[in-house]
Amino acid sequence: MRLIDENGEQVGIVSIDLAIERAYNVNLDLVEVSPHATPPVCKIIDFGKLKYEDQKKANVARKRQKTIDVKEIKLRPNIDTHDYDVKMRSARRFIDDGDKVKVTLRFRGREMAHQELGAQVLQRVRTELETIAKVEQMPKFEGRQLTMVMAPR
Repeated sequence: MRLIDENGEQVGIVSIDLAIERAYNVNLDLVEVSPHATPPVCKIIDFGKLKYEDQKKANVARKRQKTIDVKEIKLRPNIDTHDYDVKMRSARRFIDDGDKVKVTLRFRGREMAHQELGAQVLQRVRTELETIAKVEQMPKFEGRQLTMVMAPR
């Protein structure tokens, strides 16, 4: 096996017995750091300290990662211009923050007879947001509502 001593310097290729003896002489552990290399690489270090440092690295990585939320915007087929603009401002803010946006268009009563109006509203949303977002899930019916999911580009 290839051995790296407690100072981080390469000793070279040695036998397992010699490596264990060297680790015992300096009161440290012999840890296999790369088992799939040819020959395997072992290091003389304090195993508890190695686990602690790995745990700290994992915590820092977890802290830096961004979770993607799905924000929902609810519309109606006969939405007024100002209400639509307010909803679009919210959608842009969500997408700029890196979140996905689920656009839900709910039909009530006789609005189901004019489903093409709802499809036009969703088409308008799609064309307005296509510069900053892509459609992840095309509009589809789920009961009395039409849903579409958009993700940031």
